[in-house]
Amino acid sequence: MQQEFTIKISGEAGQGMQTIGQALCAIYRACGLNIFANQDYMSRIRGGNNFFQLRVADTPVYASRHNADILVALDKASVDIHKAYLNTNGRIVLDKKKFGITGEQKVFFDVPMYAIAMEKAASEIFVNSVACGVLAAMTGVEFVLVAEAIKAIFRDKSEEIIKKNIEVAQAGYDFVAKSPRFEPSAIKKKDKPAAELLLNGNEAIALGAIRAGCKFYSAYPMTPSTSIMDTLAHYARGFNIIVEQAEDEIAAINMVIGASFAGVRAMTATSGGGFSLMVEGLSLAAMTETPVVIVDAQRPAPATGFPTRTEQGDLGFLIHAGHGEFARLVYAPGTIEEAFYLTVKAFNMAEKYQIPVLIMTDQYLADSYRNIGVFDTGKARVIRYIIPKQDSGKIQNYKRYAFTESGVSPRAIPSWINEPIYADSDEHTEEGHITEDAAVRIEMVKKRLHRKLSGLGKETEKPTAFNAGKADVMLVGFGSTFGLLREVTAMIKKTGFLHLSQLWPFPEKETLRLLKTAKRIITVENNASGQLAGLIRRQTGIKPDASILKFDGRPFDIDTLREEIKEEL
Repeated sequence: MQQEFTIKISGEAGQGMQTIGQALCAIYRACGLNIFANQDYMSRIRGGNNFFQLRVADTPVYASRHNADILVALDKASVDIHKAYLNTNGRIVLDKKKFGITGEQKVFFDVPMYAIAMEKAASEIFVNSVACGVLAAMTGVEFVLVAEAIKAIFRDKSEEIIKKNIEVAQAGYDFVAKSPRFEPSAIKKKDKPAAELLLNGNEAIALGAIRAGCKFYSAYPMTPSTSIMDTLAHYARGFNIIVEQAEDEIAAINMVIGASFAGVRAMTATSGGGFSLMVEGLSLAAMTETPVVIVDAQRPAPATGFPTRTEQGDLGFLIHAGHGEFARLVYAPGTIEEAFYLTVKAFNMAEKYQIPVLIMTDQYLADSYRNIGVFDTGKARVIRYIIPKQDSGKIQNYKRYAFTESGVSPRAIPSWINEPIYADSDEHTEEGHITEDAAVRIEMVKKRLHRKLSGLGKETEKPTAFNAGKADVMLVGFGSTFGLLREVTAMIKKTGFLHLSQLWPFPEKETLRLLKTAKRIITVENNASGQLAGLIRRQTGIKPDASILKFDGRPFDIDTLREEIKEEL
């Protein structure tokens, strides 16, 4: 029988839900279990209601559940807000005295968390570590694993701080062990896992960029993309990467274009509002045929929208952004693993075809953690598409935009070549000089658009499919919906799924082949207009029968989506 439970830690911003969550991730990993963790946080530094939700199982898990088995309420408001989202026999861990709650309810497990923090560490700020100890005891985890996790989480703090956190966690653990009202469940500890990583989507993208040889990163901090910059900055010294916090997104994209033109691999990341400012730079990269990689970590829009929440509303925007017509690639990774490997591929393809490559993610994938196997660096091959330095000195009569059958001109790097390199944002000749000649214009458009698209069409990232050709109903999604589709289709008979991790150029032949036998097609999207459904119809002629849409800023969960699919059927 599958062992599975969901824990939710809720409270105000600043109370350390993420700290508890990360410690619990480490604890349950050490037990050999699988985890999927996601965060829900408001756009404020203090106050409001935030939560960290952790799903733990003895088999791999890919998405979150609707209800929790244990809710830890760090403030009174959390009790009322989340009480309705408990499973049968679920429990709420709370501090009744601190919250001024006098009534008794069956679901309550009263723990004097704040009093314990004051008694053992003389500060309520340690209440999150008390809660960590409580949860470990409730789920039958040995305390030694709690102590190890706290040491790892607070490794940059003083010995005194680490000691206090362990002491309060021990006190919370002991309270549960001695409680006559609570009998802890015991975790069936599995063998210690093989080498693993615990990452979220943004960290995987940053590591993919490092693997690909990114040496320049510039961005303006914009949720939910900022942790990409944080991760790259953390490793910058070790990998000789320049990380520049620009004054705005216009400066960021233009610096990235400049760095790439000079010969280094370069990237920027933002959200939809910041990408709007980058659009003129996107077209400049296309006209000058300068490879760039841009990440759009989507959030609800328009304007500022919900700064810390999730949505998939930028699909149409990314495919069509920029003035004029030019080739581009749009990837939408669906898993932590894809976020890494597709980022490496994005750099390779941007340089091979001298185009902008866009990576589309969202807050749900960006901030969700999952334990995965170590990346296969052999699978993530790095290929440079520039004229080698040793060959550059021999070049004569260099034409930066020389016409070729593929549409891709040999790319020399400034300072490696003895001749000047001309680049222009105006329409230009093969040499790079401004022109208004109609015949040259026609050939240049064919070069930048048609010929490059022809090559890109032969290197399409194929969709992932399950039960295609056998299922009566096919669910279709892109980006962060992968895990949901994977788990839901395992729960509903005669159902399959198709997940697209490349949206442009659209993989129309593969999509048509995989969907043509389905009796019913339903897209699952985090937007209000069914953008994927419209794209499928436009590119393949297949009109999906329905779309299940969610656009309240929150991600889908397995249980709610399953019920919506059943209703739709």
